[in-house]
Amino acid sequence: MSQTDIIQISLDERTIVRRNADIEHERKVAIFDLLEGNSFTLSDGPAGPYDLVLSLEENRLVMNLRDAAQAPLKKLKLELRPFRRLIKDYFLVCESYFDAIKHASPSQIEAIDMGRRGLHNEGSEMLRKRLADQVEMDGNTARRLFTLICVLHIRG
Repeated sequence: MSQTDIIQISLDERTIVRRNADIEHERKVAIFDLLEGNSFTLSDGPAGPYDLVLSLEENRLVMNLRDAAQAPLKKLKLELRPFRRLIKDYFLVCESYFDAIKHASPSQIEAIDMGRRGLHNEGSEMLRKRLADQVEMDGNTARRLFTLICVLHIRG
């Protein structure tokens, strides 16, 4: 059985402008996978399980953590400026990937997907490093959180 420190996760829908069907699917899959198994522990706070609400506030990612009874535990803020280029590139490659699925050859799709995964890995590693002094998380948790950060970052 996999460890689960985050037992509920949601995005502040007020900070999201619009999502297409592909992005909405990515959001649902990331949340499902996170809830199925994750490793996320505050370095200097109470142990989980956590209810996590992600939002954007003045170009910062805000991670509101509550306990299972909805009592506030901690609010983490992360500057998103270092992620901007990576998120923009990730969306461009994702758009190419979703288009390629409809028209391209399997080898072209695979090449685009390798680029997409590379950017995703880079984003998740950056997230882990930037939160290392506050949160301990595994690579899969960071990957799924990076997906959700990208979804939050959509501005229409």
